Amino acid sequence: MEWAALVTWVLTAGGGFFMLGLWLKHGGMQQSDAPGARIRAARILSHFALAAIGLVIWIVYLASDTEALAWVALALLLLVAVLGFSMLAIWIAQRRRSATPAAGPANATVTAEQHFPALVVAVHGVLAAATLVLVLLTAAGVGGS
Repeated sequence: MEWAALVTWVLTAGGGFFMLGLWLKHGGMQQSDAPGARIRAARILSHFALAAIGLVIWIVYLASDTEALAWVALALLLLVAVLGFSMLAIWIAQRRRSATPAAGPANATVTAEQHFPALVVAVHGVLAAATLVLVLLTAAGVGGS
């Protein structure tokens, strides 16, 4: 189960890295301080950094089989999930706003995160949820040898 968690975590990170690249490419850093509901640099970079640190800790856990590291990785993953859900809420609100008839040319400001493909967001979320469950089950000793 711990190896399945590693695979899902790496796949999730790949999707997240892709979206971070799109966000940067479309001016996310420059838009970060602009007014309005948008994904701020501190939030997206914290999400990315905590997920990457957690992944490294998970790899060290796999190499050392130190139970405490699994729990630390889980704690980091929970923080990552909270940040991820907050960004998902912003992204969904923006998509709803841009889909309304009132969102015509006057509201044509396109934020960087509006360039995220819905399929990538969905797959990233499903893989993240699977990773969270697998890490929790592994840390709790379910299915262990």
